[in-house]
Amino acid sequence: MTTAPSASRASADRLGRVLNLVPYLLARPGIAIVEAAADLGVSEKQLREDLELLWVCGLPGYGPGDLIDMAFDGDNVTITYDAGIGKPLRLTPDEALALVVALRMLVETPGMGNRDAIERALAKIESAAGADADAPVAVRMTGNAKKVERVRGALESGNALRITYYTASRDETTDRVIDPIRVVNVDGWAYLEAWCRRAEATRLFRVDRIDGWTELDEPSAPPAEARPHDLSAGVFRPGDELPLVTLRVGRSERWITEYYPCESVERGASGEDWLVTMRVTDLDWARRLILGLGPEVSVVSPPELITGIREQAAAALAAYSVPPGVVVQASPR
Repeated sequence: MTTAPSASRASADRLGRVLNLVPYLLARPGIAIVEAAADLGVSEKQLREDLELLWVCGLPGYGPGDLIDMAFDGDNVTITYDAGIGKPLRLTPDEALALVVALRMLVETPGMGNRDAIERALAKIESAAGADADAPVAVRMTGNAKKVERVRGALESGNALRITYYTASRDETTDRVIDPIRVVNVDGWAYLEAWCRRAEATRLFRVDRIDGWTELDEPSAPPAEARPHDLSAGVFRPGDELPLVTLRVGRSERWITEYYPCESVERGASGEDWLVTMRVTDLDWARRLILGLGPEVSVVSPPELITGIREQAAAALAAYSVPPGVVVQASPR
């Protein structure tokens, strides 16, 4: 019979469509059924039948409290309980551990570019994997351990250092002369605290981001105003002198409120988004962070950050455009 393949294909199409309905409706609470049908490429009658089917889907147990629930307001629909289908897929323990180990290895690699993106990905996977990522595995590059010992030796020598340092917040490598003060460990990272002659202030240099250094033939001589940092509350202690950034954050990007220190987190007018206010080291760092996030993060203030993101996004799009007068021809098969 020829009807079986057609019926099977129709069932598969409907399954995919029904599975797509939940995240679609979660992102569009109160959407009109006729609008949703047009977006999904089905008739209004078919969509209503799909919603009726969705109503009896849910978690094992299949009692009323386990099923997907919806609220109808005339011809508009809102998902009121998603039965967990809106949650991210969980990794298997082996997959989670493999990814966590690989990303921790990348974070430990001195001079690694896009370090912020790697750390964000690591935070997301550790959060999603939960206990599966808490295996007793510590990743440390052998070179880093040796580097810490060499830095301690340079500190004990009492000489000033010329270092090449990667600054993650600005994604740049600089050369500077420093007067070492001490080596400290904070949250599992080793830092060389020193007076930076370029910044004319006391700075913390993460040892794994020091790409190289040379001992100078002059003693380390921090000035009288050089004072060690109070690290009891961590390395990053945002103060009023740092730029204040306000973001509108959707459901899928709320993880940033746990990963970065925030001044305030408030529920938005829609109830689905959050208004997140945070201090940042500089607006260039904030621009790179936000450009690396998804469409569910938008900038509310300051205006110069909005302008910077818009200009860089426009420049990126322009790089992919075809110059006027250029004819693109398909290659012959």
